Amino acid sequence: MPKGPTDKSKLPSRHVTEGPQRAPHRSYFYAMGLGDEEIHQPFVGVATCWNEAAPCNIALNRQAQAVKLGVKQAGGTPREFTTITVTDGIAMGHEGMRSSLASREAIADTVELTMRGHCYDALVGLAGCDKSLPGMMMAMVRLNTPSVFIYGGSILPGRLNGRDVTVQDVFEAVGQHQAGNMSDAELEILERVACPSAGACGGQFTANTMACVSEAIGLALPNSSGAPAPYESRDQYSVASGEAVMHLLDKNIRARDVVTRKSLENAARVVACTGGSTNAGLHLPAIAHEAGIEFTLQDVCDIFRETPYFVDLKPGGQYVAKDLYEAGGVPVVMKELRRAGLIHEDCMTATGKTIGETLDEVQGSADGRVIYPVDTPITKTGGVVGLIGNLAPEGAIVKVAGMAAEHQVFAGPARVFESEEDAFEAVKARQYEEGEVIVIRNEGPAGGPGMREMLATTAALSGQGMGKKVALITDGRFSGATRGFCVGHVGPEAAHGGPIALVRNGDVITLNAIDGTISVDIDDAEMARRRSEWTGGRETIYSSGALWKYAQLVGSAKYGACTHPGAAEERHIYMDL
Repeated sequence: MPKGPTDKSKLPSRHVTEGPQRAPHRSYFYAMGLGDEEIHQPFVGVATCWNEAAPCNIALNRQAQAVKLGVKQAGGTPREFTTITVTDGIAMGHEGMRSSLASREAIADTVELTMRGHCYDALVGLAGCDKSLPGMMMAMVRLNTPSVFIYGGSILPGRLNGRDVTVQDVFEAVGQHQAGNMSDAELEILERVACPSAGACGGQFTANTMACVSEAIGLALPNSSGAPAPYESRDQYSVASGEAVMHLLDKNIRARDVVTRKSLENAARVVACTGGSTNAGLHLPAIAHEAGIEFTLQDVCDIFRETPYFVDLKPGGQYVAKDLYEAGGVPVVMKELRRAGLIHEDCMTATGKTIGETLDEVQGSADGRVIYPVDTPITKTGGVVGLIGNLAPEGAIVKVAGMAAEHQVFAGPARVFESEEDAFEAVKARQYEEGEVIVIRNEGPAGGPGMREMLATTAALSGQGMGKKVALITDGRFSGATRGFCVGHVGPEAAHGGPIALVRNGDVITLNAIDGTISVDIDDAEMARRRSEWTGGRETIYSSGALWKYAQLVGSAKYGACTHPGAAEERHIYMDL
């Protein structure tokens, strides 16, 4: 409920609302219809990634109005603003994908700049698509404001011939069509019904994975990530999020009180047990970086290795986000993890309570269909595995959810491509052989630039029925919708002179997801000889603009592919200026 006058003496908004010298600033607020009481209340930034680019973002505008209602009800003054998104489903399979990962940094940067420039005291961030979720959470941790994250919600599944379908089915249908197994008319029918509503992709792809992370890490209210975007009940979560951020502001509970080493480990557990996207191996280290915590790709993978996989979600499993929500959502998943002693219960959350206190209130339990009991999991190790070896000294990552053990070891001769386009054209023309390891290099954060996802290529392989008959490795990324033995984030990347730059056609590559190794049959002397002959990575056409700037600044995928030194080097905290 609204309170009396706020003491703004320690809040950032005092710089724009308090004292005679701020009369010009206040005149702007009066121009926007604010009254005296609203001007002298805490200012809460309500940041959305709303746009008309894709269904992931189209419902965020409506939900932001509900957040603002909650802020007002709790005695705050909401100030809505928007930032960009690049939606991977639209950007996939062409030059636009280079903009995707770079957009994460742009989102974090623009939210930071807006908050700093206008001196907002707290932040509620709404995001819907892949990179916008970590980008928004990174901004919260970077600013260290009282913060609440809210996901825009997932898309409803389409329905065709008696089964649920998603955009993943459409990507894979392109391969079926190329192979002559699907007619033009069948493809056209599928593309019209696969995406029937607003919301982000419904499987446990990157958006839903990072939505689960937002709850597990404590920045989002319990179960707020689950309801599909079209559900009006999402407005209730939005109102509650607006109220919650005012409670956090009152108690001075900030984003870095929530995001700690322990909460990052909790989040990695939830990614592992739900068979989440390999992109979490990039985004969790990046969020940690903003808090000054070293939490690398290998740290994430170590947690994945020792966490059972027990939530049966696409692409490795059968169900979508709506099904998980109806089975009790992330709170029930975390309750199962707690039963196995795999959750740090003392972590603070957006509710102002600890994870343990929050889970004590959860009534549901594993349904045995979508959420298996933790003691009878689908597999005993997580759905994502880290690999390390002479081909990837900084590590690499592979999603094994839904893969049988016999398919988790692969050895074969390399077939090397210098870009995704070259690989995709070869796959379309079937210019590869069963048993080969397809190598796509020069697609890392700097070399791409932009570390593109390879979904078009992997989906085409699956559509041709070759998903289990070849392996694929890259210094780029894979979509959360990728299936098969597909190894991404190989580091160091080719542009930085990593061993992947030195591989040649025919070199025998061995991948072992059970032992966590990735090696190429080249001895140290031969590797050194090839390195001495290496003349640098592929020349890029991006010699100016945002992608050039990104390529100059971006660091290793091992640490999250970040573009600034992070909190370890900061000399001030925004909230204390």
